[in-house]
Amino acid sequence: MQVLTIDIGGTKIAAALADQQGALSHYRTAPTPAQAGAQAVVAATIDLAREVCVAGRADGLAPKAVGVGAAGALDPAHGVVVYAGETLPGWAGTALAAELQAGLGLPVVVDNDVNVLALGELHAGAGRGFADLLVVAIGTGVGGALVVDGVVRSGATHSAGELGHLVVEVNGGRRCNCGGHGHLEAYASGPAIVARYQERLGRSDAVDLRQVAERARNGEPLASDVIVEGARILGGALAGLICVLDPQAVILGGGVADLGDLWWPTLTAAVRANPLPGPGQVSLHPAQLGTRAVLVGAARLAQARFT
Repeated sequence: MQVLTIDIGGTKIAAALADQQGALSHYRTAPTPAQAGAQAVVAATIDLAREVCVAGRADGLAPKAVGVGAAGALDPAHGVVVYAGETLPGWAGTALAAELQAGLGLPVVVDNDVNVLALGELHAGAGRGFADLLVVAIGTGVGGALVVDGVVRSGATHSAGELGHLVVEVNGGRRCNCGGHGHLEAYASGPAIVARYQERLGRSDAVDLRQVAERARNGEPLASDVIVEGARILGGALAGLICVLDPQAVILGGGVADLGDLWWPTLTAAVRANPLPGPGQVSLHPAQLGTRAVLVGAARLAQARFT
């Protein structure tokens, strides 16, 4: 069964068609009009999805259902966004499944984007062969998902895995996108690393994470230091989570994890520094599905729900 698969992020919306094996085609992207409000995001998603459907039907491919991975905490049973931070103003409370179904004329299932990413990695990526996983996405924010006995668990309030809001600085600390202070996301995400670089540099250079990484590779100590700092803080937090959850493996993806040897050795050392057996023995793996992981997982979500 062909399905339409959608990834709604804070900066980009992506959509594609997927077949029964999860192979993607007719891939399209558009900017997320986040600051224009929830209805603008929904409208942009419908427009992009229709574009994909038109292109697919021209090639004889007609989707029968829609799977969506979206930013925020979502209630999959009711298709509603139950919580969202400042990245998507007004997103909380959006009846996402119902609105997309009305706009596309197809049955829709939705879930949190990192939960959906975890589903993709579990069945088609680095999670194959594992039953118990902690999946972490470190990019614009820091998100996570729990896989227990081969099932992605969303918890009682649909917010399981929101590890970006672990407190790593108890005396105030940096402000998080959720409005709190001292949260992991404010120290380990891509924007947090860039902000720390600008802070220590003493000026607000217009740089992004890629440029900070390039400066680190060119031997600039400050750029290396802020990347290492973010990795060390994240690794310490992950070690504590591993002690609680005791997963077989941890899978890490996102733009920050893609920094490679600038980031991974420090992250690994910080996890292993915890003396308990879990952090010492758990296997750490880079995600395998890249930027299309959410689309692969959302396709799996739709196939499972509607086949």
